[in-house]
Parts: sequence; C-alpha cells; structure tokens
Amino acid sequence: MSLNSNSALMNFFLKIKLPRLAWAIRKLHTPVNSTDLVLEVGSGGNPYPRSNILLDAYESTRERHWTPLVTDRPTILGFVENLPFKDNTFDFVIASHVLEHSTDPAKFLSEIQRVGKAGYIEVPDAFMERINPYQDHRLEITVRDGTLLIFKKDDWVQDRRVVELYEDRVKSYMTTELMPKRPFQFHVRYYWEGKIDFKIINDDVDASWAAPKSDPRINHISMLGRLKGLVYNGLAYILTQSKRNSDIEVLPLLSCLECGNGDLSRLTGSLTCNSCHAVFQVKGSLIDMKKRTNSASDLT
Repeated sequence: MSLNSNSALMNFFLKIKLPRLAWAIRKLHTPVNSTDLVLEVGSGGNPYPRSNILLDAYESTRERHWTPLVTDRPTILGFVENLPFKDNTFDFVIASHVLEHSTDPAKFLSEIQRVGKAGYIEVPDAFMERINPYQDHRLEITVRDGTLLIFKKDDWVQDRRVVELYEDRVKSYMTTELMPKRPFQFHVRYYWEGKIDFKIINDDVDASWAAPKSDPRINHISMLGRLKGLVYNGLAYILTQSKRNSDIEVLPLLSCLECGNGDLSRLTGSLTCNSCHAVFQVKGSLIDMKKRTNSASDLT
C-alpha cells in the first residue's frame, strides 16, 4: 500500500492552478489495493466510493444537517469511541469530518488504530475552526511535523471577539472567495499507517458541553452544483465495489460491545451474542450496535 495523498488527476489540477477541482475529486482517491477492506466511520450521507463498510452514530442528526444516512452497503450504527469490530479487521479506515465532533479524541484515535492498519483523517484546520466555528465541533485540530495537535473546546465559540471581528468584515469574503479557492489550506488531510501521532494540548478540558439549539438545513444547491454532482456520482459509481459490498459477510467482523466476545449469531431482525446474550437490532443492511437488550422481543 502506498499512502499517496493525491491522485495523479488531483496533482494535475493543482499543477494547472485549479485547486477547487482537485479538492472536488479528492474523495475519489483512496490509496488501497482492490482487495483491501475499507471501513468509513462517520460516513453520513455522502460516503467515500471505495468504502466497503460504513459506520455512523445516527440515522438522522442535525450534525450533518439532516441529510439522510446512506446505507447502500453494510452499515453499522455505533460510536467511533467504542467500535463494534475485532482487532485489525480493516486494511484502511476513513474518518472524514468526524473527529472534530468527538468529546474523547484519544479514545476515538485509539479505536480506529485498534481495528485498522492504516487510514485517512480529514478535518477543518484549527485556524478555520477558530474564526468560523461550528456549533457541533468540539475540537480544533491542526498538524505539525506529522503530528496531529488537538485542542479541546470548552464551548463552541472559543474567542467571541475574534469571531465578531471576522463576521463583521471578512466572513463573506473568506467563505465565498478565499476558502473555496484554497480549500487545501483550510483543512487537515492526514494519512497514517500503523500509528497515529497525536498530542492533546489540553486534555483536562471537558468537551461534552451541550450544543446550541438550532436547526441547520441543507443549503440550496445551484443548477451548476447539481451538474457537478451528477458527474461526481458517475465517477464514484465506477469506483464503488458494489458487487463485493453486497457479498460481504459482516458477522465475522463484529464483536459484542457488552463483553467483547466475537461469537455472534444472526436471527431475523437481530444479532445475539452467544456469550453474554446481548441482542442488537438488524434492519436490512443496517445493524444497530448501539441498541442492545437481553431479548429480541424488546427490539420490536
């Protein structure tokens, strides 16, 4: 496996000074072999084409602006901080725009290293988060010398004066002109293999504060945006391993969140741990490893 950060096409667009196009197609690039098993955590409504198995915490949530959860391949409901998979199950783990939502980044990163051999992390850069904070983002993250530097936020806005000054004069310019034209400068893209080097600057801070109550919705998509989406979806379809994904047997990959046992049995509508007898709900291709009980009848 060669963890090249950019595809040849991305590098071409960067060379001819079209960074927006390079950024737009970055999700088409996952540096893995065709036989590698890829997990995506926090997959949401627009997973990477090359992901084989998806994991998200919620079927519906404000944190992704209520976009529907995609379940077109095996999908697990669970938290990254407590992944329901056996050790070293995946060749590659994608965590794109999800780490910044975690209240326990050390546990988050420990878990994806436990289940994966390599992976990719993408987040807004700490500077972007500081001046343009998001209500549900609990971390500011940047990278120095190959190490992720993580700052835990004690509130969604860290410097209200800076944010007020930014919003009064330059926000419209930054969000419509500079950031869209220079997306690589405002995001962290971090590839790792074997080990994630990270440092939490202020681990004593509690980042589990209640987010403000608001209802962000999907922004209006222009006709040009829809056309770009159709082109992207066509390319994504070519890269998606649809046939393989439909044939993946998930059961051997899972472990019970109650006792850690990997001996699970599947019945109609549920999974049962043969060790502690915890029961987890199954709905089509969606397995809810967060909802557990001691009786399958409680799930109906």
